[in-house]
Amino acid sequence: MSYLKPPRTPRSVELPPRQALHAGSTQVLVVGGGPAGIGAALGASNAGAEVILVERYGFLGGNATAALVMPLMSFHNEVKQAVSGDTGRLLPPDHGEGEPVVGGVLWVLLEQLVRAGAAIRPSLETGYTVPFDAELFKLVAYDLLENHEVRTLLHAFASGVLGLPDRTRVVFETKSGPLVIDADVIVDCTGDGDVAAAAGAAYDIGRPEDGWTQPMTLMFRMVRFDQEKFASYTHANPDQWRGVHGLWDLVRAATDAGELDLPREDILFFATPNPGELAVNSTRVTEVLGTSVWDLTRAEFTAHRQMAQIARFLRDRVPGFADSYVVQSGVQVGVRETRRIVGEYRLTGEDVLTARQFGDAVARGAYPVDIHNPSGRGTTLKRLPRGESYDIPLRCLLPHGLDRILVAGRCISGDHVAHSSYRVMPISMATGQAAGVCAALAATEGRQPRDVPASAVQRELRSQGASLR
Repeated sequence: MSYLKPPRTPRSVELPPRQALHAGSTQVLVVGGGPAGIGAALGASNAGAEVILVERYGFLGGNATAALVMPLMSFHNEVKQAVSGDTGRLLPPDHGEGEPVVGGVLWVLLEQLVRAGAAIRPSLETGYTVPFDAELFKLVAYDLLENHEVRTLLHAFASGVLGLPDRTRVVFETKSGPLVIDADVIVDCTGDGDVAAAAGAAYDIGRPEDGWTQPMTLMFRMVRFDQEKFASYTHANPDQWRGVHGLWDLVRAATDAGELDLPREDILFFATPNPGELAVNSTRVTEVLGTSVWDLTRAEFTAHRQMAQIARFLRDRVPGFADSYVVQSGVQVGVRETRRIVGEYRLTGEDVLTARQFGDAVARGAYPVDIHNPSGRGTTLKRLPRGESYDIPLRCLLPHGLDRILVAGRCISGDHVAHSSYRVMPISMATGQAAGVCAALAATEGRQPRDVPASAVQRELRSQGASLR
């Protein structure tokens, strides 16, 4: 392999001291412009705070756009079993009629996406997922932040945190050199908990028995897909396709022939709003850590080679793909799990699967426990009781022992099992909105986030249309 590997004998070297440009101050600083960061910025702005959002890439959207994680997964619970209108047979459990358990700024985003022709509204027909166009998603996100007077800085990577007597300072690396921004309260929406970890927060990584995290996946888009030919094949071979995944026999045959070498047993893809196009979620890189530059490099090499295998397999063996090709892959490999910041409460898998309620709930979820095997083939999927949802308490967003910092998105406080549910983008956006509201109330009232009553956060969230019990 030609990629750089970690040194066999690591050693540290001293770097010279440097100066940074002071780029400004704000009440609320949101670090990370993915769904959690967009939610946090809009929530804080709607609650009356001055907000700056800083993003490492040259566009917004996070995993939705950088990693092409498409579509937005279902944020509905299943209130009753659906019945197929033409045959009267029961549809699979993941096709029941549902009600949304996430509201607020997520719906503001969805309405804008639908109006722009960039997304399909969630419904029974879509399995309550939201297919979207990643390029138009970027434009809609720009418009939302501008309309809410959120000042935005792109191409800036958070590299450090400095405590001040009455504020916190974040250091960013940019093409203009290092710069700093001071804030009353910071909302860490980096996904990896970079800011909270740099400030000294404790965190957990991976499953308890060995520390391995869920695998990484490079998503990609294929075009010139013939839906009619593929539908004819699946109709003639109903045992080979269920929902959005399948082709087990074809995958096995290609594997036996040496055409595929993947640590998974099927193919998974989703429709987009554009005809003749699919988002493919089938690469899998196991036993890698998203906070290791060495592992990320190896994952990119491995995933791109898997992508080439999958595209060739689809063209050669699957009806409907004969003229298809890869038109785009993610800017980076998609990372499901890294740091989970230890908060004032750690959400558990039992909390999720028993649909537990909390008095300080600031978000809800109904997505199943969905654990892609960290070290090989297979996926564990466990659903909540029909019609139920679980609460995420405010305490999960408050890093234990830290002042002036909240976390949102997949790095909130929870165990490996709970994380596999709340990591998805709609729930990340809900925790982002909640963290943004709490940060705004803390900044405008001169309090620490942990001193803001949960009832005040809940009241403001409800006024913004969030879905709470």
